[in-house]
Amino acid sequence: MRYVAAYLLAALGGNDNPSASEIKKILDSVGIEADDVPLQKVLSELKGKDLNEVIASGYGKLASMPAGGAVAVASTAAGGAGGAAAPAAAAEEKKEEKKEESEESDDDMGFGLFD
Repeated sequence: MRYVAAYLLAALGGNDNPSASEIKKILDSVGIEADDVPLQKVLSELKGKDLNEVIASGYGKLASMPAGGAVAVASTAAGGAGGAAAPAAAAEEKKEEKKEESEESDDDMGFGLFD
């Protein structure tokens, strides 16, 4: 991903066909050592392609990929009344955690670091 990002930065700077040395220079500027094998792979895959078209085709591929967050939302929405019990249990756990914190604050004998 770092090689693609450096390639895109070079393209954003006006260089439509950046070389390996230019990408290495960008990566070196932020303290990343470039490996030649993945760098050459990125360069060969993007050679002669319009970046706007590559990005547009990538959006299409991402749209078909399922996202992990959607499953969690769907499962709580499908739970109905059963789904309402989960937030109540989480609220009870938070109350218990707050009680424990107040007990721990007594250990400093009134001399807290941030008081």
